[in-house]
Amino acid sequence: MSHANESASYAAAGVDVEAGERAVTLMKESIARAQRPEVVGGFGGFAGLFDASALRGYTRPLLATSTDGVGTKVAVAQRMNIHHTIGIDLVAMVVDDLVVCGAEPLFMTDYIATGSVVPERIAAIVSGIAEGCRQAGCALVGGETAEHPGLLDPDEYDVAGAGTGVVEADELLGAHRVLAGDVVIAMRSSGLHSNGYSLARYVLLSQAGLQLDAHVDQLGRTLGEELLEPTRIYSLDVLDLARADDVDVHAVSHVTGGGLAANLARVLPTNLAADIDRSTWTPQPVFTLIGSLGNVAQLELERTFNMGIGMIAVVAAGSVDVTLARLSARGVPAWVCGTVRARVDGEHGDAQAKGGSGGAVTLVGRHLGDAG
Repeated sequence: MSHANESASYAAAGVDVEAGERAVTLMKESIARAQRPEVVGGFGGFAGLFDASALRGYTRPLLATSTDGVGTKVAVAQRMNIHHTIGIDLVAMVVDDLVVCGAEPLFMTDYIATGSVVPERIAAIVSGIAEGCRQAGCALVGGETAEHPGLLDPDEYDVAGAGTGVVEADELLGAHRVLAGDVVIAMRSSGLHSNGYSLARYVLLSQAGLQLDAHVDQLGRTLGEELLEPTRIYSLDVLDLARADDVDVHAVSHVTGGGLAANLARVLPTNLAADIDRSTWTPQPVFTLIGSLGNVAQLELERTFNMGIGMIAVVAAGSVDVTLARLSARGVPAWVCGTVRARVDGEHGDAQAKGGSGGAVTLVGRHLGDAG
């Protein structure tokens, strides 16, 4: 049958331009709370503008950039119809990668792809992104919402973001500063953060058949509440350490996909190794729950999840007490979890450095509370 005489339109193809405009109107108030004085112009232009004259005070400013998403954690948000926290996760994944080199996050842009633009849902997502930027001290300078009917179901969406930061060249943190005798400081995660959700969902929802709205005694709340716990944003906490005259920070590592060993190894020189003592902390119950219900081996857990440590600082031995005091004052639970030493010839550690080049990291001992 011929359809040649039927009238076609963008709306008939599944794209609602007016809904997109309503979403922009709803999100403006949230975005206004995520600004810095260097932002030029209002929201809604083709490009976000940031006044780079703010960098004149630097001797040799290095721009740092990062981009990321939140993986399949969005599937949990969609099933629960709770969308105002996933943006915090997005910002955390971007800015906490930026700050490991000592860079101050300056601004972010976001991208949301969805099967159908529901203005209130898009505004809720952006409100989380704006809140994350506020927590990180950076500006949300722009974004894009794309409607993809036929590619995504009406209630499906995915989010991504990109951020830019700046660091003075001679204040750059990294493996080049790390020395044997340095001490490894762990910073507590808020839970799963935004990594390993494919395994977590498979074990908890598919294998164990748990419901998101079911209260889980081990967690002290519903499974959905646990899985949607926002990722902790450490950027201002790390910058506080990096800028302190009484703290000698050498390197920082964001514990994301690949786990503790692989991510810490990235910020160690190839001639050094770190020993991490599991007995210095107890992972949150969600990690134990996944391990027990899915019969997941400890090594698999450790190379998939953060296991309770979201960020690591490698500091000079003389800076340990003041580092812990500063983090405590900022409300970040932190403790000494290991030390750095010379690497033994042929030593590989528990995981290869993410990216392939770095030192060796070995986890020793048992977590507090482990049986056996």
